[in-house]
Amino acid sequence: MQDSAGIGMAASVGPCASIPADHMDFIRQVLDRVGDKWSMLIIAVLEGGPMRYTDLQRQIPGISQRMLTHTLRQLTADGLISRTAYAEVPPRVEYALAPLGGGLIEIVKQLIGWAADHHDEIRTNRSRAATTAPSASRS
Repeated sequence: MQDSAGIGMAASVGPCASIPADHMDFIRQVLDRVGDKWSMLIIAVLEGGPMRYTDLQRQIPGISQRMLTHTLRQLTADGLISRTAYAEVPPRVEYALAPLGGGLIEIVKQLIGWAADHHDEIRTNRSRAATTAPSASRS
């Protein structure tokens, strides 16, 4: 499908209808980034202000050093958070929400809240689905 300027569109109806097809791959990448569980938790934690690496790790249970480092680099590269290194001994580095990342705070908090509010219901549904799913060994 093409718009009036002759640009290929991703879809004819729905939320993707106004997005040029050649932008969709990048948009999916951005959604993967901001929709990642660790990215959302880091953004939510940084709402309170700048934090050091070890403080972030303490505030986000279950995140490994490798994953925290990786996610911080990605979020910094996308301009969602900022990294400030201070010329001190020992060196000090702080991470903070950049204005672009600050625009995600309400969305992220709503998603985290929704997941927390529906935790029990989703867990029950998953258990039910696991007990009623056909066995993979049956043919």
